[in-house]
Amino acid sequence: MNHSVVTEFIILGLTKKPELQGIIFLFFLIIYLVAFLGNMLIIIAIISNNTLHTPMYIFLLTLAVVDIICTTSIIPKMLGTTLTSENTISYAGCMSQLFFFTWSLGAEMVLFTTMAYDRYVAICFPLHYSTIMNHHMCVALLSMVMAVAVTNSWVHTALIMRLTFCGPNTIDHFFCEIPPLLALSCSPVRMNEVMVYVADITLAIGDFILTCISYGFIIVAILRIRTVEGKRKAFSTCSSHLTVVTLYYSPVIYTYIRPASSYTFERDKVVAALYTLVTPTLNPMVYSFQNREMQEGIRKVFAFLKH
Repeated sequence: MNHSVVTEFIILGLTKKPELQGIIFLFFLIIYLVAFLGNMLIIIAIISNNTLHTPMYIFLLTLAVVDIICTTSIIPKMLGTTLTSENTISYAGCMSQLFFFTWSLGAEMVLFTTMAYDRYVAICFPLHYSTIMNHHMCVALLSMVMAVAVTNSWVHTALIMRLTFCGPNTIDHFFCEIPPLLALSCSPVRMNEVMVYVADITLAIGDFILTCISYGFIIVAILRIRTVEGKRKAFSTCSSHLTVVTLYYSPVIYTYIRPASSYTFERDKVVAALYTLVTPTLNPMVYSFQNREMQEGIRKVFAFLKH
């Protein structure tokens, strides 16, 4: 049941200073276009190349789709708010934004763990990789990702919709996220905070630990590589993956592990930008564009477009 009496919210955005609005708009527009086009290029390259229809690239394809949904559910509305004086969002629009963002957040965290497991099997058990990571395993892992993401999003969105928003309707953020919405609630938010804490422990911290364990085994396997050049390339790839993973998990854990009363929105808006925009922009560069097979697939896409 919807207990809200507020029909729309006012989104303050990243800054209240008019002189910075133009710079922020241009910066976020460029970053969004880079993220959107980069991930779209990966999707087209993988779909159009049969040689890339393997578990690793299917996971990369899914990650690209998740990143597009994440950024598109937030940034276009934020850009419109920055450029015009229309800084309101309807209650339904806010709940929709919250649902899709929370879905992409959960999907991305489980996907990082799934991709780390896939690399662990490929590097530590290369002779058994095709047997372990067969079609059925790939479908099962992706189904798990979707199930966890939908459940996580549905639970948090439903709990927010149970709250009463009766007074202030100004969101001191650049999109509808759980912490600023809890701060506006006129009803108790204890259950929401407990569920956010549980999700943070299980999804964020749990997945981060599992991802690090997988990369730990991968590093041990890399140390057994005899050639110096082979070790250097493997360590370079591994370190870049771990950097992006850490850059994603750290701000998510930091944001959601605290009670609503402790949020400082001026700082937390910058932190939120890391997992809503920076990581989706870096993912194609780190996971795909450094890969030879992906580079070849992208070249085929450009060759097709040229002709």
